[in-house]
Amino acid sequence: MDIGKTAVPDRSATSPGTLVTGYRPSDHERERQRYRRSRKRRHTWLSTLCTLLGLVAVGAAAVASPGWERVDSLFFNGAELRSAFPDLLRGFWLNIQMFLVAEVLILVLGLLIALVRVTRAPGLQPLRLAATVYVDVFRGVPTLLLVFLVGFGLPALQLQGTPSEPWILGVIALTLSYTAYVAEVFRAGLNSVHPAQRNAARALGLNERQTVRHVVLPQAVRNVLPPLLNDFIALQKDTALVAVLGPLEALRAAQIKADYDFNYTPYLGAALLFIAVTIPLTRFADRLQRRATQRTWAGAGQ
Repeated sequence: MDIGKTAVPDRSATSPGTLVTGYRPSDHERERQRYRRSRKRRHTWLSTLCTLLGLVAVGAAAVASPGWERVDSLFFNGAELRSAFPDLLRGFWLNIQMFLVAEVLILVLGLLIALVRVTRAPGLQPLRLAATVYVDVFRGVPTLLLVFLVGFGLPALQLQGTPSEPWILGVIALTLSYTAYVAEVFRAGLNSVHPAQRNAARALGLNERQTVRHVVLPQAVRNVLPPLLNDFIALQKDTALVAVLGPLEALRAAQIKADYDFNYTPYLGAALLFIAVTIPLTRFADRLQRRATQRTWAGAGQ
């Protein structure tokens, strides 16, 4: 057997921890890699073809249906979409602004609540109880109902300094709702860090605050990035719920245009704008999930 063609590197002249260079896979290993790449390409083409055939079949069935002409004129009117698109785009910019503001608030508040819930300091027991009650209550209230309660109930109190802009009230409602979910995601991430990590940090002389900041928190955030992104994808869509309060965001702009022209194509345009944002975020979240899984398996194999 030709030793120069094997995949086993010579470690006799290397010390532990030294990076071995000159590694060259064997002919058999290269053949297996070529086969795996070929199989992956074949599966990709096959899945793409099946998807296209399925879409063509669904489209053909829809076009052949008796009411297609009416559906086409009501939902797929190109002239209506072109006339409504500038207003939809301006409204969608408000959706993005609400999303960005709410996202920052949710991240900060959710992390603080999670830290309060995982701490065991006796003096923070009242705060832990309040955080637990908050999470339980606001996870049980539908987001749309919360938008109504905050949007119409808060101004009715007539408290000095209470915001009156509908979009701000909508951001407050979304923040209250999603902070409860994100706090639980952060808490799961904090609890996923092995206690040995804390013990090692304390053995190195770090206090509790330094341990959480430099050891526990970075690992916890990395572990929960995919579910966090999934929550924020849902948040981006739920900004449309604020339309019930009256701000001229994308859904409200589509509703006004549809009511004026008796045509539902603007709703489709608004949906396309949301899809244009959520699909890239979804793919990014899936990629992070795959990388996290690969790191987990790589760590388990060491």
